[in-house]
Amino acid sequence: MSVITEQLGFDALLNATDAINHSRKIERETAHLPNTMSEALPFYRVLLKQHHAAILVANVDEAMHLRKEAYNLARRLNGGKAGILANPSSPGNVLDRESAASHDSVPLWGQSGSFVIDAAGVKVRVELEGIFGIGSSSLYWPGFSAHAVEFDKPFLSPTGYRSFLGVHAEPVPGITPDEFTRRIIEAYVTHELKRKLMPVEDKYRNRDRE
Repeated sequence: MSVITEQLGFDALLNATDAINHSRKIERETAHLPNTMSEALPFYRVLLKQHHAAILVANVDEAMHLRKEAYNLARRLNGGKAGILANPSSPGNVLDRESAASHDSVPLWGQSGSFVIDAAGVKVRVELEGIFGIGSSSLYWPGFSAHAVEFDKPFLSPTGYRSFLGVHAEPVPGITPDEFTRRIIEAYVTHELKRKLMPVEDKYRNRDRE
C-alpha cells in the first residue's frame, strides 16, 4: 500500500472518529431534552415563559442560557445535525411557528409575533423575531421589522418598510416588546431622521396589505 493510500485511510478513520465523538457530545448535551416534536412543543412553550420572565428582570445570563437550551432542543429534534432552520419543516422553524403569538397580540419575549403600535406619531406593524431569529444567540435584543399601516401618511421610509436588526442597547428591566419596539423606532426617528418622516412612494402603496 502506498504512503498516500495509507494516509488517506488514516484520515478517513480520524474523520469517522471525530464524527462519532461529536455525535456523542451532542447526545450528552441534549439528553435531558425531549426528542419528539409532540413532547418538545409544550417544553418549548414553558421555556418561552421562562425566557420572558428573565428578560423582564434583565437577567442576561439566564436569557442566553434559555436560548441555548432552545437551540439544543431543535438540534436534538434534528438528529444532532445542523440545519435547524434550513426549511419550513426544520425543527427550529416548526417550534417557532407553532408557538408564535396570535396575530395582533403582543408576544412574549422569545415568541415571534405581529402587532401594531403607535410610535413617533404613526401606526406601525411590528414583525418581531423570536428565539430563533437572526443574531439571537449572541445579541440580547431581538430584531424586528417595521411596516406602514396607513400608506397615505408619512412613514419611516419611502418604501413603507424598515428593518431593525442588531439593536445595541443596555438591558432594561420591566420593558415589554411593544414598549421596546416603540422606543427603538422613536429613537430612530429622532436621531436618524431628525423627526422628518417621509411619504410612502406610490409604487409601494399597491402591495398586499394586512
